[in-house]
Amino acid sequence: MSVVVALDWTPNTNHTGLYIAKARGFYKDEGLDVKLVSPHVNNYKTTPANRVALKEALFAICPSESVISYHTHNGTKPQIRAVATILSTSTSAIVTLDSSGIDRPAKLEGKLYASYGARYEGRIVQQMIIDDGGKGDFVESTPPMLGIWNTLLEGKADATWVFMGWEGIEAEMRGVKLNVFKLEDSQVPYGYSPLLVTHPDTIEGSPDMVRKFLNATSRGYKLAAEHPEEAARIFLEAVQAEHVDCPLPEPLDASMVVKSHLYTAQHLLDGQGRWGHQELKAWDAFLDWLSDRGLLTKKCQSREQPDTANFTSLDGLRQGDVGDTIPRNSVDSSSLFTNDLLPPSN
Repeated sequence: MSVVVALDWTPNTNHTGLYIAKARGFYKDEGLDVKLVSPHVNNYKTTPANRVALKEALFAICPSESVISYHTHNGTKPQIRAVATILSTSTSAIVTLDSSGIDRPAKLEGKLYASYGARYEGRIVQQMIIDDGGKGDFVESTPPMLGIWNTLLEGKADATWVFMGWEGIEAEMRGVKLNVFKLEDSQVPYGYSPLLVTHPDTIEGSPDMVRKFLNATSRGYKLAAEHPEEAARIFLEAVQAEHVDCPLPEPLDASMVVKSHLYTAQHLLDGQGRWGHQELKAWDAFLDWLSDRGLLTKKCQSREQPDTANFTSLDGLRQGDVGDTIPRNSVDSSSLFTNDLLPPSN
């Protein structure tokens, strides 16, 4: 069976288990022919979550905010559901250049933040600034998705959101010192990210296929967790083989990939040695925080000029044009994810 997986970014060590599962024949063992699609093939014109919603891909990688958004948008978007978390603990953070002097969230006041344009992103950053004593006024720009990190390195933005296991490792290897604002340090119980998601119709109609896919994927990530240096070698070879027809914008740096694997390996399995398992309390905590801070609201963001009552701009969201409040008790956390399709031994 052919299976398309839409990645959230160009290949990096958050994706390593997928590439290992393909290279080592784990998917083939399950009767699956898996294709991993990097967003650089169309310069990120379609989000990975939307590819699943449109049934252009059977699986995608996205953050928990995307899952929440598809379950709470009052338009006609189909839902998506998380079937595994790739990382058991958070490795993401807001970062600034050490040389900028912006060494705490409050100092982002009035600064330029390079945004991915996500529904909750700017308001989460805004709340971190407010909770640190600022007013929450900053400029949220939306440069081309795959160039966001470079805007910070080139001094064209003051801050952005990264994975410390990837961009953080790159900065370290380039001798670029960063100020790192972890969300948990600002008492933000951030949700799982990234996640593997699929369409509810796929779960209902092809549960055995989903189980086979997750079984093979779990084997790949467990190998990465237990043998990170071997995983780095497999990953590098697999990425090159997978993307012959559409080479990456920039080749991977082998030494960085090794160092990144050593970092990421520590975050792949939970305290019981399981990959992919999600806790209801983690989803509840993030949703509770969004609700308590007034961020659980109906309007969605638009990078373009909004043309319906359901959408607003990123500036509009930060300035309070958010639509009606979504009652917290109307969002059932258990409907957003399932562990039921993970390997029983996982």
